[in-house]
Amino acid sequence: MNNFFKKLLLVITCILLISCNRNEGSSVEPLRDYTEQYNTDIAKIEKFLQTHYVEIVNHPGFSDDQDVTFIEIPDGGTQTPIWDMPNLVKDFTVDQNDITYKVYYLKQTEGVGETPCNVDDVLSAYKGQYLFTINETELVDGVETQVEKLKFNTFESTPNPQNFLSLITAIKGWGEVFPNFKTGTYTSNTDGSVSYNGFGAGIMFLPSALGYYGSSISSIPAYSPLIFNFKLYEIRRNDQDGDGIYSYLEDINNDGYVRVLAEGVVNPDNSDDDEIPDFLDVDDDGDQVSTKEETAYTNPSDPELKKRYYPYNGALIDDPLTLYVDETKGIPSCGSTPDYTSVLRLRKHLDPSCQ
Repeated sequence: MNNFFKKLLLVITCILLISCNRNEGSSVEPLRDYTEQYNTDIAKIEKFLQTHYVEIVNHPGFSDDQDVTFIEIPDGGTQTPIWDMPNLVKDFTVDQNDITYKVYYLKQTEGVGETPCNVDDVLSAYKGQYLFTINETELVDGVETQVEKLKFNTFESTPNPQNFLSLITAIKGWGEVFPNFKTGTYTSNTDGSVSYNGFGAGIMFLPSALGYYGSSISSIPAYSPLIFNFKLYEIRRNDQDGDGIYSYLEDINNDGYVRVLAEGVVNPDNSDDDEIPDFLDVDDDGDQVSTKEETAYTNPSDPELKKRYYPYNGALIDDPLTLYVDETKGIPSCGSTPDYTSVLRLRKHLDPSCQ
């Protein structure tokens, strides 16, 4: 496949990936300056973190486990503000709109299972809230004075999720924060319910540009900083380019993220430097042979000579229900004595000299 058609495919794919349905009745007002709005948002978020504390509900295995309530610290109060909690991450940033956004998140529990990539789907319980300010009249030294107060409203709560949500079509902040958490475990109960344990749980505080920005969505006003208290139960892996390799395995620098970057910007997750990152590239090494074709093989002892595909890393044990041991082999390197197992091997679909 030549570069023209590969780039055309990338454009079409990107349009599909970033397209998401807005709620009926949504409205969009003229966009504000990104820098000015970010300064407004981060001031609200930091004020909230410094003036509120959290109460966490600990009820392991039940739907309210790790749910939180936010309470404003009263004058003279000794509660620990969120800002001073040791598990508040303060050094996480996201680059967008030529701005480096600070994203604060509270890591209540990390989780014990797998970590999602930013293009996977997640099964997550969550509660969403937005920050806003109002003017209230207070007596200051005996004089009625208008004082700006920081408030928050709940706009959505999903304590028992039934469906996976795509981190691509969700708001930007979700795809950035979730890769810092892990899934847990679950058990099925006799009544048909499911109990979750050991999951990652946290609270993210998002500037509006990583949420809905200038769009007014349902009950959420435009330019609202957002707060999500969430629990990561399970993930579902995706293969965006359909080449048989999950996108998270095409994260070459292993940072938990795969991205489309601006033309001319070096992408660490692009093997053949053709402007198309591997997770969207059907020919990862640019040798004009598709990745899927390079990972295919036929077992000579198979009477049907069925085409099969090497799993990326192979399987830990052989499946005793099959006649073959191929499922234990990962995608091999090239050469007369291919390597199927070593971590640092150059797999054949990433080797342009091997077809």
